[in-house]
Amino acid sequence: MLQKTNQARHPCGAALTLLASLVCAMVGSAHAQADTPAEALPTVTVNATSSRLNQASITGFGDTPTWQLPMQAQTYSSTALKNRGAQRLADLTSLDASISDSYNAVGYWDFLSVRGFTLDNAYNYRREGLPIIAETSIPLDNKDGIEVLKGTSGMQAGVSSPGGLVNYLVKRPTVHVRSATLAFTGGSSVLGAVDLSERFGVGQAFGLRLNVAYEHLDPNERYANGQRHLLALATDWRVNTRNLLEFEIEHSRRQQASVPGFSLLGSTLPAASSINPDINLNHQPWALPVLMEGTTGTLRWTSQLNADWGLTTTYGIQKLYSDDRTVFAYGCIVEGSYTSFCSDGTFDANDYDSAAERRITQAVDIALKGKVKLGQTTHGLSFEALRSGARTDLNMAAFNTIGIGDISGEFGPYPRNPTLNSAQHVRRNTSTELSVSDAVTLSEQWHAWLGLRHTQLKRSTLLSNRRLPEALTDETFNTPWIALGYSFARQRQVYASWGEGIESKNAPDTVPGLYINEGDTLPSQKSRQFEVGMKGQESEWGWALNTFQIHRPQAGGISTQVGNTYAMDGQAVHTGLEGQLQSRWGQWDLNASAMFLHAEREGSVNPTINGKKPVNVPEYAVKLTADYKVALLQGLTLQGQLVHEGRRMVLEDNSISIPAWTRIDTGLRYVQGWRQQGALTWRLGIKNLLDTRAWREAPLQFDHAYLFPLARRTVTASVQADF
Repeated sequence: MLQKTNQARHPCGAALTLLASLVCAMVGSAHAQADTPAEALPTVTVNATSSRLNQASITGFGDTPTWQLPMQAQTYSSTALKNRGAQRLADLTSLDASISDSYNAVGYWDFLSVRGFTLDNAYNYRREGLPIIAETSIPLDNKDGIEVLKGTSGMQAGVSSPGGLVNYLVKRPTVHVRSATLAFTGGSSVLGAVDLSERFGVGQAFGLRLNVAYEHLDPNERYANGQRHLLALATDWRVNTRNLLEFEIEHSRRQQASVPGFSLLGSTLPAASSINPDINLNHQPWALPVLMEGTTGTLRWTSQLNADWGLTTTYGIQKLYSDDRTVFAYGCIVEGSYTSFCSDGTFDANDYDSAAERRITQAVDIALKGKVKLGQTTHGLSFEALRSGARTDLNMAAFNTIGIGDISGEFGPYPRNPTLNSAQHVRRNTSTELSVSDAVTLSEQWHAWLGLRHTQLKRSTLLSNRRLPEALTDETFNTPWIALGYSFARQRQVYASWGEGIESKNAPDTVPGLYINEGDTLPSQKSRQFEVGMKGQESEWGWALNTFQIHRPQAGGISTQVGNTYAMDGQAVHTGLEGQLQSRWGQWDLNASAMFLHAEREGSVNPTINGKKPVNVPEYAVKLTADYKVALLQGLTLQGQLVHEGRRMVLEDNSISIPAWTRIDTGLRYVQGWRQQGALTWRLGIKNLLDTRAWREAPLQFDHAYLFPLARRTVTASVQADF
């Protein structure tokens, strides 16, 4: 693996070539407009895609417009994500105030927090509506969009944490797509991607779509080189006007050294301005990259039974392989602390290696949906049966102290210690879910929604060293959901909703000896949410304002005479106010969102944290994006973005917090006609324009307080050819 030297580089890096090309293209186009008669100019179609679409299938109510649903859900289109320079799921944190970082490190899989709760990567993620495990790197190159449902998701998922759900939508065959992209994605990273689609056969009954991508990874962070690739194929067959058969599969591989977080220095919060965000504490001559490889596919049969009823059957399978390896900076044994680094900036450096991790998920979903009219009411009915199974096979891992590290990132070199001493879990989960929902139109103004999901969950847990006997659980539970809405004006509604959700937890087993019950299965816990809101939608603008309260049982470490036990410990109560606004005003496209959150712990056996704010949850957040279409040069759009997040607690007793921070991004895109009906789309972006230094987030993992800095000013650029 190539190692990055400490030599400083210009932040514009490899993007300068594309930037120069972009300027030349704009100048050439401007001269052409000045010298060529208007009637001779080629027609250029600019698709103004909002970062938020008005529908989200993950809600379970089909194509019902978002303004008419008693919940908050968004769909971020692939075009909108490209325009904002999004390269991974974690980039959604810049687009919605309710979504924030929750341990997002370069070179590792993504963690999202929604409404202050971290989504469970084993339960809260869907792909084409089917459950998947998100403990891997999921590429966006073949994704048509990402859906986010906020709040308790008991009606949409049998087991999940209460923050919400994320659903990946795959690109499907369409009439004609010929698209190639060359991009500089930050530092000296280079991406090449191709997207091809065509329909053929009698009546264009057959469709084919191919996505291929390769990226050389060389970000600003030191010693974080790597590469990734993707190969994805989607096909379909329109058997007749009523039946559609779809198949798609993707294979991806990402190999990159990860970048661990910093930490407190003893009991002191170091100034973010004193830390170079390019420093990588994961550096030894023998340091190995994290490898994440996955193959995922679905097979779907859709049949329109008649004008009102349709039946959809979907099968999905996901196979993941990973090698999780890093020089792990964790605690300070000299000062007797797992929570922080040493006061002088040193820490215990560990050789962590968990090789050949395997995860497999399979699911079959049968959904019958339709409408019936009973008297004066219309019922949108949905009946669904979902059978899913998940296997996680982890082997013995190495977690061994190799020496003393330093926050400079330059320490050692120390010899490896690959001794396998850390037992990890082997899990089997099987879930059978039956659900029914009814969207009732009571009158022109009044609507009601009723839903109930019945779930039978069987779990098996065993440690890889077989130290303890296999733990078996068999649970059955019901999660109801009800809502009522009133349309007080055209495309304006007030609503109230209430629902429950279930989540399943295990005691962590990553750090050996941290908990005496490592890997144990905890009893499933029920969360509850109540939400009241207003929504409106017009042709040029849309808005939403809502308040919610979520009660969620909390798990954590409890000190006993026997040792530190991971167990249920009280609850977290999150009360929030959310607002969203989308508007097209002349040449402007605006998207704004804000969330104010009052979150606190209740009922813990540790009285010092009762009434305190949870760790790593921003008190408030404001996200704003603005696009301005330049009238003097058709096809040119200027972009701006503001991300502001309030302070976050670092420790559970709230004695230390990271301050609020603001980041400003900017960019432009230019669409020019090319080769008759084709187009070239040039994109230039600058993230963290003012090169702000701040702590972006402060997650508490394995009783250790991490600090992740804002990345420094980063320039990205790309050219997309559609022909």
